[in-house]
Amino acid sequence: MSNIIKKDDYSYSFDASACSACQARCCTGESGYIHVNAAEIESISDFLGLSINDFTQNYLFKNGYKYSIKERKFNDSHECEFYDRTSNGCAIYEVRPTQCRTFPFWDYFKTRVDELKLECPGVVDV
Repeated sequence: MSNIIKKDDYSYSFDASACSACQARCCTGESGYIHVNAAEIESISDFLGLSINDFTQNYLFKNGYKYSIKERKFNDSHECEFYDRTSNGCAIYEVRPTQCRTFPFWDYFKTRVDELKLECPGVVDV
């Protein structure tokens, strides 16, 4: 079975096997927003065994009218609050937000493939 993922309307594919060796560049690096909607907040809260209120207070911040997962600073980098450096993975992988599940197939990268390739070694030309 191939680890190559292809999506219509994208000029690149994604080799999912690269995730195991890239040092989680999509979870660390520059500061950014990891937006979550109400259903994702509920799902992650349940997964963590927290009330929605406790999860929101401890792990989210308001960005305009949206909620985003907090980051923590590590050396010169920022990392998602749920990035686990020990396992080099996501502590909430099973319930990670849509934004994380759809990476690297974001509209933003349709015209910025060179920028994406610098961030994600799993990106391959079609």
